[in-house]
Amino acid sequence: MKRTRILSWLVLFMLSIVLAFPSQAFAENKVYHVPIEKNVEKGLAAFLQRAFQDAKDNNAEAIVLEIHTPGGFTDAAEDIAKIIKQSEIRVIAFINTKAHSAGAFIALNADKIYMTPDATIGSAGVIDGAGNAAELKAQSAWIAQMMSAAESTGRDPEYAQAMADPTIDMSEYRAPKGKYLTLSAAEALKVGYSNGTVADLQEVLAKENLADSKVIDVNPTIAEQITRIVTNPIVIPILLSIASLGLVIELYSPGFGVSGIMGLSALGLFFFGHLIAGFAGYESILLLFIGIILIIVEFFVPGGIVGIIGAVFILLSLLLAGADFVQMGYSILIAMLIAVIGMVVLMKFFGKKLHMFNKLVLKDATTTEEGYVSNVNRLELIGKKGIAVTPFRPAGVVSIDGERIDAVSDGSYIDAKKHVEVIKVEGSRIVVRAVLEETEE
Repeated sequence: MKRTRILSWLVLFMLSIVLAFPSQAFAENKVYHVPIEKNVEKGLAAFLQRAFQDAKDNNAEAIVLEIHTPGGFTDAAEDIAKIIKQSEIRVIAFINTKAHSAGAFIALNADKIYMTPDATIGSAGVIDGAGNAAELKAQSAWIAQMMSAAESTGRDPEYAQAMADPTIDMSEYRAPKGKYLTLSAAEALKVGYSNGTVADLQEVLAKENLADSKVIDVNPTIAEQITRIVTNPIVIPILLSIASLGLVIELYSPGFGVSGIMGLSALGLFFFGHLIAGFAGYESILLLFIGIILIIVEFFVPGGIVGIIGAVFILLSLLLAGADFVQMGYSILIAMLIAVIGMVVLMKFFGKKLHMFNKLVLKDATTTEEGYVSNVNRLELIGKKGIAVTPFRPAGVVSIDGERIDAVSDGSYIDAKKHVEVIKVEGSRIVVRAVLEETEE
């Protein structure tokens, strides 16, 4: 009994010690290492959203963004900046080896910035799809966002402005008027745009007192890698063009072959990527299936209305699946143009081999070789004689073997009741000439 009581007191004592220390004392500190590579686009934003959520769920102490990007799309950079700002976890930007354009904007939103010795940050001018400077309205908004990002993290906004505005004179940093500012690692450190020049990730962790933390590398899954490719605004019109052209070719071909698989695969990749990225909802998938079903029904139901409704449903599903309504509109127009060109080429060069559209396009010709004639060709009348029923001026009526026949003279006037002979037949045109009356011997 005494032994049991002693054991109970020992258990309570050990339990009190455990409860006296916070659970974090036994938890290992975690640092999430997340790469930002290649172009900045919507797929990258979706990947970072997942990475930041994982870091939060696992009570990470800090997130290190290793940046190596030439830039990308400003709307995607804005989404990423929003993810960083909303994070309760400390965010550190490690530039290895460049953070240009949208990459510079992302770095400026981080709490700390570290750079390798050969790293650069800046050159953040806004350009359009043709590679020219964007309109003033877009430039003004972007410059304001760059400055705001710098100010929010305690950095001098003048340098951020010069990175996006070529009218700012930064000659001391090789950026006179007309050029965008790009800072080296040493220059960034001098002006407060870097918290230190480091050799690698381990040195970043050491400077931030995170050397003993467990580093968890977060990399895009295969699905996220595909998403980054297929949600790129440059790839979207290519995918939709392949889909439309492949399906058009399939309609012209017997059975189901490579072109149909190619078209459906391109369409499937588009919706898969946009669904993973969170742009496409199930309503767009539903509209797509309804549209496809209606188009299939159109082949069995005459009228064309069902097919038109189906096509409208598919267009709506594409527009709803896109991250940007206007961008998707342009992509769809490009795809439709390529599909029309493909149809014209197929009809011109492969018209005799068409399959599905042979049912819609009349291809039979009523040729003479096949026994079709537009009128009766009376070649058997040549040389026959008859009597003019009416005068020929030069047209008239002749009676040959009791048959009244419309004819014309060879140019001369022929009185009624005169004897005539058929000298030529040209289609429906029968030519006669007057002959001497036959006398009985």
